[in-house]
Amino acid sequence: MNGALTDEVLTGLPGVTDWQLVRGGARDALLVAGPPPDARVPAGTDHDDARAASRAADAGDAAVRDADPAALPALMRQLDETALLTIARVLDRTRLFRAAGRPATEEVLGALAVAPRHAWIVRRWLRTLTAEGRLRRDPATGRHHSLVVPDRRDHARALRELDGACRGLGYPAAMTRFFRAAAERLPLLLQDRTSLQEVLFPDGETDTARGNYRDSVPSRWANHAAASLIADEARRRTAPAPLRVLEAGAGVGGTTGTVLEALADTPVDYLFTDVSPFFLRAARDVFGDRPGLRHALFDIQADPLAQGLEPESQDVVLAANVLHNARHAGRALAALRELLAPGGLLVLVESCREHYQALTSMYLLMSPAPGEQDWFTDLRAGQDRVFLTAGEWTRHLDASGFDPLPVLPHEAHPLAAAAGQRVVAGRVRTRGARPDPGRVRAALADRLPPAHPLPRIHPVDDIIRPTDPTGAPC
Repeated sequence: MNGALTDEVLTGLPGVTDWQLVRGGARDALLVAGPPPDARVPAGTDHDDARAASRAADAGDAAVRDADPAALPALMRQLDETALLTIARVLDRTRLFRAAGRPATEEVLGALAVAPRHAWIVRRWLRTLTAEGRLRRDPATGRHHSLVVPDRRDHARALRELDGACRGLGYPAAMTRFFRAAAERLPLLLQDRTSLQEVLFPDGETDTARGNYRDSVPSRWANHAAASLIADEARRRTAPAPLRVLEAGAGVGGTTGTVLEALADTPVDYLFTDVSPFFLRAARDVFGDRPGLRHALFDIQADPLAQGLEPESQDVVLAANVLHNARHAGRALAALRELLAPGGLLVLVESCREHYQALTSMYLLMSPAPGEQDWFTDLRAGQDRVFLTAGEWTRHLDASGFDPLPVLPHEAHPLAAAAGQRVVAGRVRTRGARPDPGRVRAALADRLPPAHPLPRIHPVDDIIRPTDPTGAPC
């Protein structure tokens, strides 16, 4: 199917100085870039946006005034420590590390009978334990040895003390039970003999997940900061029409409620979307018939236009804790930019650092689907990681045609270091000449056999390619 999209065919397209073919899904995508804009505006140099970002940071701080910021790093570390102990116990039960054993990674995967789609998690375990000094790896052979195994009583005590740490971080009691249940079922979860959805959504209830994404200290801060940015966007508009907001991957609506509260007096056309009908039904139960609120299925991996959305049809796009799932972040951002009106605002809420607790719980929701051949095809390709750093998100926004706003909370803020949950926003860049997708499409049609499907064309300002571990382009 893709054999005709060769370098020879893709080189020299009109107005295109660089390109990247992104494979995957029902239809390939082609990112095309022209000459770079004459100047890039550094984040925060737009005075209105800088003031809006400052107000958003104040809103985040006000939302967590009942929490002690100085205590947060120790509480997060306690969750991470419990996960490290759990991982070591699971690995020890394979008996591969006993009696001076030196297993290779594939032997560990085999002993745990890990489903292929979850193998990346175990590879991540091994690297993490090595980085923490609890496992050693022979660089010459790649074999692992000298696993530090916690005492059973120490592990049990750590699981009991999760309650206090979770309370301090604002997690509901149900989230503590979820962490424990996931730890207890970890071998079965890795084997796909049970699913994490059954643990996170018991009897179809969404309270546990909603409490995580709505009530925890990091989520409260980020949700209120994001809501402040969107409310500011409503205030700065002069048009009498409703503010058009698309929330992509809204899930349990943990961010939605805060945003709707901030827009309480604003006429809105708010489109709540998710890839799963389950979440749309739950949202109708939670938010009822709020004026201006609509619901629709939407998949961030697929072409938005093919899903019934129109170019330049949104004033704001919100994506909270979802865009890290995009197989290619640059393609997803470029597609969302095309939905935004000129000068429109994109607001992301993203975890920008890894927490070990996720290695024993939420990461199991992020593995590729059974039988899926490709996983991440952007700069994360081959790296066994999900989350992008704040700097990587900012770079992707810039490359996709956005002027980035300051990332919130700022680097020196206790929550930035402790939780890593950040608000990353960008405004659609209105200057610079990107390649015309119509001209590119017409040129491709002339070069390809008549029956060959054309890729979806996404004009961008720059192409970001994967790098190998040394930083060299792949």
